[in-house]
Amino acid sequence: MPLQTAVIIGATGLIGSYAVSELLNDDAFGEVIVLVRREFGLKHAKLKARVVDFNDMEDYKNKLGTGTAIFSCIGTTQKKVKGDRAAYRKIDFDITVNAAKLGKDLGFNTFLFVSAIGANAKAGNFYLKLKGEVEDAVAAVGLNSVHIFQPSMLLGNRNEKRFGESVMQGVMKGISFSLAGKLRKYRPVEALTVAKAMVVAAKNNIAGKHVYVYDEIIALAKSNKLPGYSPV
Repeated sequence: MPLQTAVIIGATGLIGSYAVSELLNDDAFGEVIVLVRREFGLKHAKLKARVVDFNDMEDYKNKLGTGTAIFSCIGTTQKKVKGDRAAYRKIDFDITVNAAKLGKDLGFNTFLFVSAIGANAKAGNFYLKLKGEVEDAVAAVGLNSVHIFQPSMLLGNRNEKRFGESVMQGVMKGISFSLAGKLRKYRPVEALTVAKAMVVAAKNNIAGKHVYVYDEIIALAKSNKLPGYSPV
């Protein structure tokens, strides 16, 4: 079976950095390409780092190149964009949706990206509304295989310090056991687990649109194949 080539956007983030590591250590992938805004420090025989201007569609297209799967783990925070919602949208919406559109034109088969639990284009909350709009826009592109991951709070150590998030991680870990039934999807999940699940989904290359929340993410990360999920 031919080795896959994966392209990762958001490789320096919490999930993205884990995804890079998982892909580099997976024999199903012969090449891992990371698109970054600045030089990428990690070196590996399978790894290619390409500095890209995400605002320049021609450069973006050229740097994507050819491959089989695109992972979008890109994201920002209100603090990083200083409350500028237009700047926030440019990162969370434009970069991911443009990757899907360009990927379709370039012949990529599989597109995987990180959304959020509760994402809905009709939501009153800015963040959830934006994530829902991204989901709808990517689904409309027409890629053969689309995988949307909707984690709740992510657990893991970030390179950047987020004091409030660290506190909330502790709180959510403490009450996680009480989130049962319909509330299970709000349980916090390790970023590494999400990354593992994304890699498994990419390897299986199942046609259609698939959405994963807590239980599906956990099951997928522990499996080497998609456990019978139906397209939605």
